[in-house]
Amino acid sequence: MFPKYGHKQRRNIKVLITLGLLIVIAFVLSMNTGFIRLSPLDTIRTLFGGGSEKEQLILFDFRLPRIVISLLIGSGLAVSGCIMQSISRNALADPGILGINAGAGLVVLVFVAYYPNLGTASIFLLPVLAWIGAGLTAVIIFSLSYKRHKGLLPTRLLLTGVAVAAGISAATIVITLRINPEKYQFVATWMAGSIWGANWKFVLVLLPFIVILLPFVFSKAGTMNVLNLGEMTAIGLGTKVYREQIILLGAAVGLAGSCVAVSGSIGFVGLIGPHLARRLVGQMHQALLPASALIGSLMVIVADMLGRLILQPSEIPAGIIVTIVGAPYFLYLLAHSR
Repeated sequence: MFPKYGHKQRRNIKVLITLGLLIVIAFVLSMNTGFIRLSPLDTIRTLFGGGSEKEQLILFDFRLPRIVISLLIGSGLAVSGCIMQSISRNALADPGILGINAGAGLVVLVFVAYYPNLGTASIFLLPVLAWIGAGLTAVIIFSLSYKRHKGLLPTRLLLTGVAVAAGISAATIVITLRINPEKYQFVATWMAGSIWGANWKFVLVLLPFIVILLPFVFSKAGTMNVLNLGEMTAIGLGTKVYREQIILLGAAVGLAGSCVAVSGSIGFVGLIGPHLARRLVGQMHQALLPASALIGSLMVIVADMLGRLILQPSEIPAGIIVTIVGAPYFLYLLAHSR
């Protein structure tokens, strides 16, 4: 069926196709999930221009943008985590655990809490503000974790990230306590990791970052393979290690920051996605990066669907669903890491 590829490549292609089919299934199920149920036939009819005005409102104005945002966020966070694990050679690196999500969230939180109204112009500022917060946090963490002639030290990176994340969380709590009661509920939900920007404006806010940065990162797969060999080996092979690490870190920060601006703090996607992908397709980033993106998208869309289903008519933020699975998995990885 795949005459140009070897056995490993054929297997990886089948894994990617299977993940894509699972996303399609989750996409269809998510369109039918909510307090107001739409049967599969009603959904298909509405998609092709039929259906009542109410069904069109539910599907096109509420559910479809939310599903698309879930897919974009999942892929962005998972690929961001994969980049960080590659450049730091730390299997526990993740934008949530290292505090980069928290840094992005803090800046966005300050803006949302004190800006009087989220108009169209201010909505498009959110990813920029999140990128600034994530970038400053990443610079602090990676500069404290870098040692000349030794590169990024994995243990120091993890401990520094946890410490910085704790400090940012404390600042976030202080700001949360000082905002007015009308915005407190929104901020609390956003901090839990809710797909709160469920409209097409937020899709347009997030889409350029994903469309530009993901292909760029995929084009760097060969470089990431070399970086995994260690700094001295990579230098010996002619790779400008420090320059490439900065470029890839910038891409990871851009992906994580833009996703946090729209979704709030959804942790562990950047940790679990690459780990599961590595088990399925191996270490080579030509397959690892797209597999991570697909698994991340699947995780977030399923988490958002379960959050809308479990406590109807109330909702559980997708970030809480992911954390219920991710926290035990992180402890398992921590116990089995050297």
